[in-house]
Amino acid sequence: MHWRQQGADTPYTVEAIEARLKDELPHWYYEDGWIRRKYRTSGWKSTLMVVNAVGHLAEAAFHHPDLTVSYAFVIVKLVNHAAKGVTEKDFALARKIEEVVCWRPGLDPDSPLEGTPDDPRFKHVKFDD
Repeated sequence: MHWRQQGADTPYTVEAIEARLKDELPHWYYEDGWIRRKYRTSGWKSTLMVVNAVGHLAEAAFHHPDLTVSYAFVIVKLVNHAAKGVTEKDFALARKIEEVVCWRPGLDPDSPLEGTPDDPRFKHVKFDD
């Protein structure tokens, strides 16, 4: 169902959430009423880069996730508190976070950007390939 048909603030059923995650956001999962994603990083500086990227996107969207931050990972949890469930707003922000945090221009043969060198000194996110 398209969000305009359902409404941006209408909660999805658990079955619909799990199906959409499987199809659209395979590294995300549903647990305890939230959609979640754990981003593994190479250390504290990289963790802060992920947190800042997520923070910028959340503030721009005016839809704010809960974050668990540790030395080498960030867990992003999304739910629409006002709607008391997972809504289209959560999926939209999750897609944007995934796009930005996991962006690897070096894998795109048409991109003029080289991307992060394949060198442990420069790694920041540990990708789930």
